[in-house]
Amino acid sequence: MQIPGLVDPKPVPRKPMPARADGKRALLGLSKAQLREALIEAGIPEKQAKMRGQQVWHWIYHRGATEIDAFANISKDTRALLAQHFVVGRPEVVTAQVSTDGTRKWLLRFDDGEEAECVFIPDAYRGTLCVSSQVGCTLNCRFCFTGTMKLVRNLTPAEIVGQVMVARDALGEWPNASAPVAPRPTVVADDDDDFDDDDVAWIPGQNQAGSNYTSDGRMLTNIVMMGMGEPLYNFENVRDALQIVMDGDGLGLSKRRITLSTSGVVPMMARAGTEIGVNLAVSLHAVTKEIRDEIVPINKKYGIEELLSACADYPGANNARRITFEYVMLKDKNDRDEDAHELVRLIRKYRLPAKVNLIPFNPWPGSIYETSTPERVSRFSDIIFQAGISAPVRRPRGRDIMAACGQLKSSSEKITRAELDRRAAEKEDLWVD
Repeated sequence: MQIPGLVDPKPVPRKPMPARADGKRALLGLSKAQLREALIEAGIPEKQAKMRGQQVWHWIYHRGATEIDAFANISKDTRALLAQHFVVGRPEVVTAQVSTDGTRKWLLRFDDGEEAECVFIPDAYRGTLCVSSQVGCTLNCRFCFTGTMKLVRNLTPAEIVGQVMVARDALGEWPNASAPVAPRPTVVADDDDDFDDDDVAWIPGQNQAGSNYTSDGRMLTNIVMMGMGEPLYNFENVRDALQIVMDGDGLGLSKRRITLSTSGVVPMMARAGTEIGVNLAVSLHAVTKEIRDEIVPINKKYGIEELLSACADYPGANNARRITFEYVMLKDKNDRDEDAHELVRLIRKYRLPAKVNLIPFNPWPGSIYETSTPERVSRFSDIIFQAGISAPVRRPRGRDIMAACGQLKSSSEKITRAELDRRAAEKEDLWVD
C-alpha cells in the first residue's frame, strides 16, 4: 500500500507475511474489536464474545500469559476451543545479550523465520525500550548499520507489541514477578519524558545496570520507535501496535512516555501526531542540503525546510512536549561551529519547541565515518545551550554488544563496500523521484 503524500513514494517490494504452519492465528496484536470478531468466528457465542475478549485481553496484556491454558478464569472447554484456533503469539528469543553498562539486546525471530532486534536501556528513574518497526529498513542513512540491510518486510502489530512483551518477560514485570535489583546512578534532574539521559550523572566505575522498580512498579517506563526501520513507512501497523501499548486495560503506557522517531517522512508526520499523538523525534543530523543529502538521502525527497515546516505544524508540540532533533556527530562532516549556529538559526526561524540530542557516532564494520572528538562535541553542545536550547550529549550505551544507536542489524552477514553502495542506490531509486 502506498503512503499518501505530496508525491507518493514508489512501492518497495516486500516479502509477504505467510500464514502460520499450524493454521492458527496470533491473539497478540489484535485490537479489541478485532479480538471480539475473531472469537465469534472461532465459535464463541456472540453474546459472550465481548466478555471473553475482555478476559483474554486481561490475561495477555495485564498478566503476561504466554499460553492459552493459563487463562484461569475461562472454562476448560472454552480454553480448548480457543487453543484449536489461536496462539498467544510471542516472538522467539534467539539471543539475549547484556552489556557491561546494563543495556540489554534481544534478537527476535518471527513465525516466518525473519528476525529483528530490540534494546532496553536502563537509567536512573526510567527504563527505555527501543522498538523496531521493520525487518531491515526502507531507508539508507549512511551512518546507520541498519540502513545497510535490504528491506524484507514491515513488522505486524503483533510483532511490534511482541517486543514489549518480551522485554517485560525478561524484566519480570508481570504481577507476582520481581525485577532484578541493580545499582543506581546519581540523578541530577528530570525535566521531561522523552528519551535521553541528560538528567543522569554516572558515577565513574559504577555498574550502570539501571534502577530497581519505579514508583509504579515497573522498570520499563518509556518506549522509543527508534529501532530497525522507518516507523512512518509502516504507519498503520505502528499506530495499531502503539494503541494497544497505550490501552489502559492492558500495558497502559502513557503517550507522554512514547517517542516516535522519523528520518523525515514529511507527509505522514501530521497523521502521526493526530492518530497516535506521541512525542516526535526527528533524525536531522545535518543543517545543509549537501551534507544531509549524503548522510540522510531521504532529504533529496523531503528537504530540510519542508521537514522543519512539518515539525512546526506537528499536533501537540509545545514547550512541555518538545520535538527532539537527533544529531549524530560525525568527525569533519557535520560538527563545525558553523553547523551548530545554523542549527540554532533554523530552530528559531521555525519557532520550534525543541531540544537537540547530540549522539557521538557509534562505529560498525565497514563504516566510512569517524566519531567527533569529545572536545568538538562539547563545543557544539555549548553553542546550542548558550542560545537557550537544550543540547545534551547522549552517552553511548551498549556499544560492546552492538546495541547502541545506529548499530542494530539482525544478522552478521559481511558486505563489501561495493555491495553497500549498490544497496543504497537501489533503495534510493525506489523512493526518490
